[in-house]
Amino acid sequence: MSDALKLEKHGHVTTVTFNNPPAHTWTPESLLQLIDIVEALNNDTENYSLILTGDGEKFFSAGADLNGFNHNDKGRAFEFALAFGRSFEVLSNYNGVSIAAINGYAMGGGLEVALACDIRIASQNAQMALPECAVGLLPSGLGTQHLPWLVGEQWAKRMILLGERLKADRALAIGLISEIVESDQLINKAMELATKVEKQSPTSVRYCKELIMAARHQPMSSQFTTEREQFVKLWDSQDQKEGVAAFIEKRQPVWQNA
Repeated sequence: MSDALKLEKHGHVTTVTFNNPPAHTWTPESLLQLIDIVEALNNDTENYSLILTGDGEKFFSAGADLNGFNHNDKGRAFEFALAFGRSFEVLSNYNGVSIAAINGYAMGGGLEVALACDIRIASQNAQMALPECAVGLLPSGLGTQHLPWLVGEQWAKRMILLGERLKADRALAIGLISEIVESDQLINKAMELATKVEKQSPTSVRYCKELIMAARHQPMSSQFTTEREQFVKLWDSQDQKEGVAAFIEKRQPVWQNA
């Protein structure tokens, strides 16, 4: 594990802190490292949730260092774009619940990693933008796809085509984030949300997330049958049996993530 991503585990919760000062920019290496982290968590039956945040109070992540694009090597550019796209696609498909605790500036690829998460909360000083067009680039970490799905075409165009930067209150108003939190309470709030995940069957959470995410790629009606099939498939899991039994027996369930 490099120092660019700091990994901590607290029971069923894993926290990844971006640590590439001063602005916690991404590199191809750290992007590929994020893939390794998420894939390892997907194979860890004790992991239920993932929190992503930046070290300090100024930057969540400023995306990519533009020095990495100041060249004429299209092959090198493609490899960097591929790393962004692959990394955030893997994060989007994480089995558990991912929470972005946006503690400051989230710019470019810094916002895109938050867009790949399930839940986004932000501190009062947070600001968010996809400014790539201003420097002759475009978002390559799925930002052109995730942002309009989350906030609608109009605000996605204002942020991407006009380069508008949003403060936390505007981000909340358009649904880009779900809550604004005092800076010194941001991680505590993220942990509080992650704790709520622990009350849910991890098997049910995984199935439900797959169904919800499928709506981004297919007509809603295409998942009507799948939803019922997945419901019945839960009968093959230990968590279904434990969840119902615990409710009837008036006790807390002990999940097996299986």
